Amino acid sequence: MTYSIKSVISILFLTVMVLQGMCQSFQMTPGFSKEEYAELLRVSTRQSDSLYNPLLPAPRYFERKYRSSTLGLDNRWELWVSSDSIAAISIRGTTLKLESWVENFFAAMLPAEGTLTMSQEAIYPYKLSNDKRASVHAGWLIGSVSIFQDLLPRIDSCMAEGIHDFYIVGHSQGGAIAYLLTSLLHHLKQDQPKYDSIAIKTYASAAPKPGNLYYAYEFEALTQAGWAFNVVNSADWVPEGPFSIQTTDDYNTLNPFKYADEAISNLSFPKNIVLKHFYNKLDKPTKKARDRFNKHLGEHMVKQVQRYLPNSSILTFNESSNYVRVGQTIVLFADEEYFKEFPNNDGEIWQHHKFEAYFYLLERLAL
Repeated sequence: MTYSIKSVISILFLTVMVLQGMCQSFQMTPGFSKEEYAELLRVSTRQSDSLYNPLLPAPRYFERKYRSSTLGLDNRWELWVSSDSIAAISIRGTTLKLESWVENFFAAMLPAEGTLTMSQEAIYPYKLSNDKRASVHAGWLIGSVSIFQDLLPRIDSCMAEGIHDFYIVGHSQGGAIAYLLTSLLHHLKQDQPKYDSIAIKTYASAAPKPGNLYYAYEFEALTQAGWAFNVVNSADWVPEGPFSIQTTDDYNTLNPFKYADEAISNLSFPKNIVLKHFYNKLDKPTKKARDRFNKHLGEHMVKQVQRYLPNSSILTFNESSNYVRVGQTIVLFADEEYFKEFPNNDGEIWQHHKFEAYFYLLERLAL
């Protein structure tokens, strides 16, 4: 991988901007901050995964205190702490190992509340939403729950040291897990008063879509006062996945499709026959596509997951594949000048997903 002089200059310029913005103190407040995101993105680069570029400057305000062992399907997280006693939870993205990609492609949906069995000894209840209709990505749920078990004792230790403010940051797969981990922590706060004092602010960077519309609604309601952001490069394909299929079953309880059969049957002949034919031509293909999605990226993927988690047990998948974009979105818009620096070269599929592209566009963001 090569890096142009212009890219390096942009990165160094942004470093100076970050240092100027943080020279006094670093406080966690609601709302999007370029300087805050840039520093946390630097924290994210220190994971040294497949997107790592050694030319990227290290974080200047946070110091790494802990790096987990490998968890789940090649997941890992780090704890960083600032001199102002603010913690940053950094989640690694996709690696080059096959199990990390198995996690990505295990894309059928599981309920947002249930129990995950990793092994006979590791059975974990989880809760990401109060809405029974909420569903999330199965693979990233495994990663999130695995990290959550290792994270809780560290949060307890931080609280004992007077640390109550926590950033959550992740890039790519790490961003998807950042969403789910945020939900796990919010529901922990609701269910266990001892955690009521912690504050959480999330930056999901270059993240794919983590769940369905009802998961998104609750996540956004919990964080909509400026406590969670979805940062995307408009040229990046990763935030556009996974495949999304919306059927009539995905609509809210009161909707016209619920009464379609009854309404059509009440029509006179031959109107009822004709309209039923056209309605089925629209409705059935999406449901068949959803079922195929669950079969190939759900049932078939279970066997792949069990190669790495041999004693795991996967729940019945939800009948939904309606993945949506989640959270308040900050668009890093790829304009003509951007494509001069990061052109659409055939075969370079990570061109717009790598950290350099995000730093480049962040410098030009007018906020």
